[in-house]
Amino acid sequence: MTTLLFIAAAYLLGSLSFAVIVSRAMGLPDPRSFGSGNPGATNVLRTGRKTAAVLTLLGDAVKGWVAVLLARALAPQFGLPEDIVLLCALAVFIGHLFPVFFRFQGGKGVATALGVLVGLNPWLGLACLVTWLLMAGVFRISSLAALTTAVLAPVYAGLLMGWDNTALTVLVISLLLVYRHKSNLIKLVNGEEGRIGARS
Repeated sequence: MTTLLFIAAAYLLGSLSFAVIVSRAMGLPDPRSFGSGNPGATNVLRTGRKTAAVLTLLGDAVKGWVAVLLARALAPQFGLPEDIVLLCALAVFIGHLFPVFFRFQGGKGVATALGVLVGLNPWLGLACLVTWLLMAGVFRISSLAALTTAVLAPVYAGLLMGWDNTALTVLVISLLLVYRHKSNLIKLVNGEEGRIGARS
């Protein structure tokens, strides 16, 4: 029962869509109603409000990080196995993708995944962040940067921490992230994908 409560709490935390929350607080249109329709920092940036995009990015990343850190800190007190941290990592990420508070219309998970990875291993998070920044800086296409990072993240995890359940968890997160970017993949192939900062 305690395990289920931990997982449920992580999922509910993940269900807080900061793109929608920040947009409402700042009087901006719902990010699900324009641009890519994705409630994430990149789409919020299309409003031209960089502050809103940064707050969205930080909020989505921090919730992933907090879920992992809290699970790791509290699990021993409840006699739970170490793998509860990995289950909570998955739960907070899935909560972001399919948030119960926002009719299951969630984001694509890039920022939340980064927060989760930093929580699991700061070096893993740093490697993924550097990969994303390099790809985004060169190509100016957020989805391409995200997909490249998603492909490499499980490899980084395996090299840094061994090919264990953590690497498997990162692989599942990466597969879900790629799945959420399926429409972007089609646009990339067709040369139609928008660039970072382009307004809707």
